[in-house]
Amino acid sequence: MADTVLYEVHDGLATITLNRPEAMNALDIATKVALRKAVEEAAGDDAVRAVLLTAAGERAFCVGQDLKEHIGLLIEGSGQVMSTVKEHYNPVVKALTEMAKPVVAGVNGVAAGAGLGFALAADYRVVADTASFNTSFAGVALTADSGVSWTLPRVIGPGRAADLLLFPRSIKAQEAYELGIANRVVPAGSLHTAAEEVARMLAEGPTVAYAAIKEAVAYGFTHSLAETLEKEDELQTRAGASEDHQIAVRAFVNKETPKYLGR
Repeated sequence: MADTVLYEVHDGLATITLNRPEAMNALDIATKVALRKAVEEAAGDDAVRAVLLTAAGERAFCVGQDLKEHIGLLIEGSGQVMSTVKEHYNPVVKALTEMAKPVVAGVNGVAAGAGLGFALAADYRVVADTASFNTSFAGVALTADSGVSWTLPRVIGPGRAADLLLFPRSIKAQEAYELGIANRVVPAGSLHTAAEEVARMLAEGPTVAYAAIKEAVAYGFTHSLAETLEKEDELQTRAGASEDHQIAVRAFVNKETPKYLGR
């Protein structure tokens, strides 16, 4: 894995760190390849019970496509110019949104374009008070990618999503919190600690139930009430048969703190 993306697993928590702070964690081809590999590895590893996606440096979480590399490919007429959506962005977003484990984004700075898309693909966003968000696509004459046309309307509603996509602007942390883009805003100096605490809490929790919650919420957005009720029944049956449920009930009866196994 390229050193532009760091990957570490410790006590059930996989930490994926974008590591190009000198380039505001912009996504060149090497970084996109490494990020896809890291996210898919975390998704497929049974030892991983939660994922923290974050970035190095203080200025940026990820400013999206590396436009310096992009303009070079445009000049060359390279076939790789727009294939990156299919080859890199789509697999990363699908892995983040569909993995059966919670994903936390620790947003330390600017999240723009695909950087915004990756943050929105997480289940929970802990955001530095100095961070900001920007759709940015229309600003370079492009449409939304990295799942933003799916995630953003679900987070803030279609009307507000259309406004931010048609008229890109910088959304500061407090406004992002008010819109629902940020779940928690913390002082910049404590961002990484706070995000890791949230992610570790999830990794130590009833991850079978978390996976079911994640699946249920995604399903409910695109199905009728009747279909969603059937899905809830299916998922609750699965969660109720887990060891974690038995552990939780015993701990409740005995007035103890449950220690979940993630199965």
